[in-house]
Amino acid sequence: MSEPVRVLAARISEAGGRLLLVGGWVRDGCLGRAARDLDVEIYDLSHAETRGVLREAGLETIEVAGRHFPVLLARGGGFEPFEISLVDRSSELQPGVDFERRAAACAARRDLTVNAMALDPLTGEGFDAFGGFADLEARRLRAVDPNRFGEDPLRVLRVARLAAWLEGEPDRELLACCRAQDLSGLAVERVYRELDRLLQADRVSLGLRVLCDTGGLDPLPELAALEGVPQDPRWHPEGCVWTHTLMVVDEAVRLRVGDARRDGWLMWSALLHDLGKPRTTNRDAGAVRSHGHDVLGARLAVELLERLRAPGAAVAAVETLVRHHLAPALLIAQRSTDRGFRRLARRLQRGGVDADLLQRVARADHFGRTTPDARARRFAAGDEFVARMRSLETLAGPLAATVRGQDVLDAGLEPGPAVGIVLARCEAIQDETGWTDPVRILERALREHRRNEGD
Repeated sequence: MSEPVRVLAARISEAGGRLLLVGGWVRDGCLGRAARDLDVEIYDLSHAETRGVLREAGLETIEVAGRHFPVLLARGGGFEPFEISLVDRSSELQPGVDFERRAAACAARRDLTVNAMALDPLTGEGFDAFGGFADLEARRLRAVDPNRFGEDPLRVLRVARLAAWLEGEPDRELLACCRAQDLSGLAVERVYRELDRLLQADRVSLGLRVLCDTGGLDPLPELAALEGVPQDPRWHPEGCVWTHTLMVVDEAVRLRVGDARRDGWLMWSALLHDLGKPRTTNRDAGAVRSHGHDVLGARLAVELLERLRAPGAAVAAVETLVRHHLAPALLIAQRSTDRGFRRLARRLQRGGVDADLLQRVARADHFGRTTPDARARRFAAGDEFVARMRSLETLAGPLAATVRGQDVLDAGLEPGPAVGIVLARCEAIQDETGWTDPVRILERALREHRRNEGD
């Protein structure tokens, strides 16, 4: 138990109230995992009293919409932002009622039994009116109250997320509850946040299967379209594009680098890398082909992520990685010159990524199938790609541009668009030749520019 939580609980107790930890904090603690999301309920204090205690503890609060109780969003005081439910205003939960019954009444409003447990951080007393701990041990996901499950349709995505995080299985009743939900009115930001958190799990495919089985992919028709799309059995004996995608995301988990931002881009790219196949797949002389699926897939990935209002940097990164996910194998197969590798590194940089992240997407794609090479964990082209990029010192990014704008001006060019044109040509020359001498590069670029201007 973190000390700041104990201190806050003690302050609430001194003021005449009681604080319970609820939801994911308790669930993760039971599993011996680091608690991620602090979520608390405070009893027996008025709204003003609670805010006063929190203010003394160095916490700032704003009121947000609560479905059943007033809810405060608190931040500061050494805490990550967290929610506080003020449950004392509910008429059936007045202080005269047995506290265990009051805690159970609050828990009855939660979505799943594994999220309906509570803990008093001062006494260690636990509250588990709906068998959440037993379900957690059995990795079983059950609705606390099927009749109230639909109060928030986003719970469908939360079930999927927890299936991935806990490697749990929804029971038949919960699956039926999920299938009955209409997700069309969900705020896109909430959908993105749940999917992003699902992609942070260790068994992402389990959550995606739940979404597919329950209609949870309705807000994501581009993903739903992957199911049943055929692939050439020589390269994809595992089956359709959706089956392949589920394997790829689980492979991508194994290739994370420990940086939350880059890992997020890796996982989203693994999920969306074949979005273009449903529209490009056809049979050609008996073979299944998907020419151009990388380019179309990049555009569809942008449309999907922008619709979900994903951060701009994520959109640019995923577009770039999806567009070029075939490049590592193709450059090797085509025996590309050093120029091709350097140019790719430059294009990746424009999307905010690098060759190392790209090869991880390509490696997940390669291993996410059932070919002999994938089963043996062999990806010779990927290994050679990494070796070439490393030898060119471009695995983590392109060669640093040696010619600056001031250099171009000092060479006598007037300020204006021509400066940008010459600088771009300097970068291209550097990538083509591997030169690092700025004088030599600039002389050639200016010579070409003047020749073109003369034409």
